[in-house]
Amino acid sequence: MSGRTRRPYTESTVIMTTVRIIAPFVLTYGLFVMFHGADSSGGGFQGGAIVAAMVIMVAFAFGIEPTRRWFRNRIVVALATGGVLAFAFIGLGPLLLGGSFLEYATYETALGWKKASKYGIEGVELGIGAIVGGVISGLFFAIAGGFEYTEGPE
Repeated sequence: MSGRTRRPYTESTVIMTTVRIIAPFVLTYGLFVMFHGADSSGGGFQGGAIVAAMVIMVAFAFGIEPTRRWFRNRIVVALATGGVLAFAFIGLGPLLLGGSFLEYATYETALGWKKASKYGIEGVELGIGAIVGGVISGLFFAIAGGFEYTEGPE
């Protein structure tokens, strides 16, 4: 910001109260969309985007820096990494049991787990939701932090 000063963050009681009331419902709806995607429309990507929108909503209401301190970088990385690991574990498991990638029925036949297909799909949806939520939140905080232009060596 060349020559201009940044205005301090001002809190709005109406927005903060509204977000306090709405945020738990938005988080619950995001998780519902993730789990419901195994049976009908919806899924991990949509649910992860809804959860990330809740984090962004909290950041706009309470300030980006306080939210960044609350929703630490470790949590963002853990969400994305945990989602990838869950997807890989559920997807590669059938390969170890003689099936194909993401072939949930292999769990049922090889290990005798009933409803393995249902839980496998829900686990993948949850993993994808964690990846999407972590990446969108991380990108938001990275962009909100800003970038400084520095001249490199010539």
